[in-house]
Parts: sequence; C-alpha cells; structure tokens
Amino acid sequence: MGISASWIRVLRAAVFAALCVTLATGAHVLLSGAPLPLPTVALVAAGVFAVTLLLAGDRERGFWPIAGLLVPLQLAADTVFTAGQATCYGPGGGPVTGPLRLLGVDLFCGGGDLGAPLAGLAVSGPGPLTASPWLLLAAHLAVGLLAAGWLRGGEAALARLLRATMAATFRPLLLAVAAVAAPRPARRPLPHPIEGERPAPALPVLAHSVLRRGPPAAPRYAPA
Repeated sequence: MGISASWIRVLRAAVFAALCVTLATGAHVLLSGAPLPLPTVALVAAGVFAVTLLLAGDRERGFWPIAGLLVPLQLAADTVFTAGQATCYGPGGGPVTGPLRLLGVDLFCGGGDLGAPLAGLAVSGPGPLTASPWLLLAAHLAVGLLAAGWLRGGEAALARLLRATMAATFRPLLLAVAAVAAPRPARRPLPHPIEGERPAPALPVLAHSVLRRGPPAAPRYAPA
C-alpha cells in the first residue's frame, strides 16, 4: 500500500476538487454578489474531480505541479460560474424568460441556489466587490498559491503517514525474514592425520611391584 493505491488516488482527487471548488465558489459569490445555481456547481465539481483523478499519478506531487493545476482550474470554474449565472438568472439577475425556457433552462436551474447567505452578506455590506480584471486575476493567483501550499503540506503528511504505517505493519515480517536469511557460521573441519605418520608409542603400563624392606645387605669382601 502506498500513495499510488487506487483509493489513495481517489482520496487525493476528492480533497483537491473540494478545496478548488469551494474557493472558486466563495470568491465568485463574493465578487458577483449573487448565488450560484447548484447544478452548475455540481457540474464544475465533477469536472474538476475527473481531471484531478486523471492527473493524480502514482507519486507525490510538489508545490508547483499542484499550483499549475489548481490556478487554471479555478479560473476555468469562475468562467463556468459566470455563464451559469447568466443562463439561470439572466443579465439583470432575475429569472430567465422567453425562448430560453423552451430549451429546458428552468429544469437545469431548478436544483436550488448555492451561496445565498454569502451573497446576501456581500450585498448588505459595501456591495459586490468590483475591481479591475488584473486585480481579480492577482487575487485568484494569491488564493491559488496559498491553497497549493496547503495541499502540498497535506500530501507530504499523507505520504509520511503511509510510509510509517507500512514500516510498522511489515516490520515483524521483515525481522523474521532477516533472521531466516542470515548466513550461518561455517563449521570448521576436523584435522585429518598426515599419511605415513605413526602415532607416538604408548608408555608401558606398570604391571608388577616388588616390596623391599630392611637395611641393605652388607657387602662381602673376597679374602686377600
């Protein structure tokens, strides 16, 4: 089990898509002062998840690969949200009337609104945020880079957790395999006798003993 496992890839893609869509949705509602059609948000979330799952890969991603995918997806989601608002609410923000209803737009936009409290907060305040396109682009880039840093930290933590789990799980098995596969010390062969060499003769065994007591006999001298 590693970061390339199927369910790990699905989890990484789901977290990435959730963060990307949440940031894009919140920023768009605040900037436009209008809620988003729920079917549009669901469509964007499904598309981001599919793209992320396709590009997740089987290895840990760095900061710049994450940022290079997150920022363009946020900008694309913002474009789709603008089109969804124009289609469901009309240019003036009201319900769409006329020929568009004959195309089933009311069915597509009938799933409810998303972010209405946030839009109401933006309208009740100083009003929807208006700025130049370059400033909005800079805000998207800043938010995307911050989110990419957070995702990079989460991916590194996930990789460390998986490595620690694998080490703790397979450590007893690795120790058993190492003990079985350890080389055993070679047995030293016994020395063989040299050909032609005779063994040393054994000492004679004492078989008898004589007891002698008393003083030694006097010497005998021959007569002169």
